[in-house]
Amino acid sequence: QLQLVESGGGLVQPGGSLRLSCVASGFRLDYYAIGWFRQAPGKEREGVSCISSSGGTTNYKDSVKGRFTISRDNAKSTVYLEMNSLKPEDTAVYYCAADLAFKGTTYYAHRADCNADEYAHWGQGTQVTVSS
Repeated sequence: QLQLVESGGGLVQPGGSLRLSCVASGFRLDYYAIGWFRQAPGKEREGVSCISSSGGTTNYKDSVKGRFTISRDNAKSTVYLEMNSLKPEDTAVYYCAADLAFKGTTYYAHRADCNADEYAHWGQGTQVTVSS
């Protein structure tokens, strides 16, 4: 059974750092692009950062560029989101999601779209709260 489990969330002061982890089980992580998404109360879900199955392509939401870094360790079946210089507006539930890189007979090794509709498998989320 394909499963994604997020961890690493918590309460942090503005300017602080957190590292989120997304551990995959039941499937080969290297066949999937992985995205981090977030949803704050009363707001729509938004794409934060995405990484291709090859790891060679990454995308970031403009507001997190230079502060967040996405990476993957396929050997550990884990994708990370390093978050630095956190701001109150980063407060949200953060989800990781997986998008199969094979579309028909084509392998999109370097595709890292952050379109949530493309991601079929989702974790349960981890809460990140940035507050003093």
